[in-house]
Amino acid sequence: MLTAVESINRITRFQEILVNKGLDGALFIFPIDVYYFSGTRQNSTLWIPARGEAMLLVRKSFARAKAESPLADIRPFPSSKEFGALFNEDVKKIGFAFDVTPMQQGSFYTKMLPGREFVDISSNMREIKSVKSDFELQLVRNSGRQLATLFKEIPSYLKAGMREIDLGAEFEYRLRKSGNEGYIRMRAYNQELFMGLAVAGGGTSYGFFDGAVTGKGLSASAPHGSSLEVVRENEPVFMDYTGVYDGYITDMTRIFVIGDLDPELKRAFDVAIEIQNALQAALKPGAICEELFLKSAEMATAAGLGEYYMGMPGENARFVGHGVGLELDEFPVLAQGFKMPLVAGNVIAIEPKFVIPGKGVIGIENTFVVTADGGEKVTTISDDIVYL
Repeated sequence: MLTAVESINRITRFQEILVNKGLDGALFIFPIDVYYFSGTRQNSTLWIPARGEAMLLVRKSFARAKAESPLADIRPFPSSKEFGALFNEDVKKIGFAFDVTPMQQGSFYTKMLPGREFVDISSNMREIKSVKSDFELQLVRNSGRQLATLFKEIPSYLKAGMREIDLGAEFEYRLRKSGNEGYIRMRAYNQELFMGLAVAGGGTSYGFFDGAVTGKGLSASAPHGSSLEVVRENEPVFMDYTGVYDGYITDMTRIFVIGDLDPELKRAFDVAIEIQNALQAALKPGAICEELFLKSAEMATAAGLGEYYMGMPGENARFVGHGVGLELDEFPVLAQGFKMPLVAGNVIAIEPKFVIPGKGVIGIENTFVVTADGGEKVTTISDDIVYL
């Protein structure tokens, strides 16, 4: 549960941003933004003034919000007529997260607060969440440990002839039994997934999701994740799952095989490990995200695998790492065009992968904390391919 000290620290940091941008305050309606500052995911709107105390306005459940949040000023959400009276005439410029606000909701708030200027604070919100406090890092490390423990159990039930969906269901069952919350929250529009991927052989390589590997899924309406295809011997079995504990996400991938693998896949895996290790060593404050991605792409190309890097040829993802925390797609992103420098406390999932048509997918993913000594791995089990 969010402590009062942690909540105050987060709000104070954001108030510094508001003052620097010349804003009088910010309204938050996106549930995870509200949760980040208030400690409750109840249906609420949060007002953070540039100076002074935050105010949480709760639609439902007011009782639970009061029990969960350390904020001092928590009120029932007022009627539309009363809402405007909560803000004095000095409040003229209001921060608002345009990236996650539907037009209908934006219109609702601008009508209730006429004459005010609404200013986009999307990037500021993402930047402040990208640097994890010691409180958050403890939760991230716990999430990584829990997830890694469950990956260790996969060899006990992975069998040739079982369907991808059966493998996924068994892993997901164990995830839930361990206390995994299951909500894979994402900020990006039009992106969704169900806990993770358990896919094998040729079913690993195509789909709408913005990642290297998507799976076939079960239908055209759910074209992501495990399918009804079976696990076969001598084909890579790709397990890519998230752990979500106390709201905080970690992400990891491991490869399993019943029998042996094609030599080209083995070589590609070795390259993926080399890329991961090089990036892990470089995960230090000041490193530029784009440069790290370009370095990884150069390594893939030098190994003769550039066309397969991070996706099917022609459908390659243009990143190799993504921030994780309360959302799966946080800042920073190790991607082309993303010139942000790393900061101590960033948490990044590094995932160099190769998709080789006709042979399958191979690669690795681990979650790391950016430190002065390089990336601290929090998904702490062996990276090796597991042969059964």
